[in-house]
Amino acid sequence: MLIPSIDLMGGKIVQLVQGHRKALEFDNFQNWVGRFSKYPLVQLIDLDAAIGCGSNADIVKELATQLPCQVGGGIRSIATGAQTLKLGARRVIFGSSLVRDGAIDLVFAREAAETLGPEKLVFAADCHNGHVAINGWRETTNILAADLMRQLEPFCSAFLYTHIDTEGLLQGIPLDIIRRLRRVTSRKLIAAGGIRSREEIDALQAIGVDAVVGMAIYQGLITV
Repeated sequence: MLIPSIDLMGGKIVQLVQGHRKALEFDNFQNWVGRFSKYPLVQLIDLDAAIGCGSNADIVKELATQLPCQVGGGIRSIATGAQTLKLGARRVIFGSSLVRDGAIDLVFAREAAETLGPEKLVFAADCHNGHVAINGWRETTNILAADLMRQLEPFCSAFLYTHIDTEGLLQGIPLDIIRRLRRVTSRKLIAAGGIRSREEIDALQAIGVDAVVGMAIYQGLITV
């Protein structure tokens, strides 16, 4: 399944390269709402909240009431997750909050599942050079994506794996890595990071993996 991505920064839709350099910027929100409205799920990320330099909460609320969204970016507490669900999100994405003092935080994951319900939770494994990155991808841990998935599987409905090394570069995502991770977990697996073609999306679907796509859509390589 194709999951279109909407990344927010400074009150606009943006696309970044590897989480740092801004490559594209749009403010025609309703155009994209209309184009994404036929999809069963859209990924909505508040990048300002993710890096701790602001918030696009009003836009998140507006879009989450118009589109079926899984929402992430700066959701680092269970209370914030609950509030995001109340805004209209179908699911919330936890990432940095799953790591404490360099280790996987099982206590937080369990409490989130007990409070919000695992069916409402997507756990993110955003990886740089094979290791989980947190705090807006600005800090790389020693945690491997496979280890995070194995330990946290009981507490969520899906894992979001982002291959930071290819994010925004339109060079394709390494399918060998995704295949290995697919074997690690029985939960829904969602992949992101450089996907550039329908052929890649089909290849991912063939192994039971959904595809989050941003840059290729906004540059017109994949039509929606």
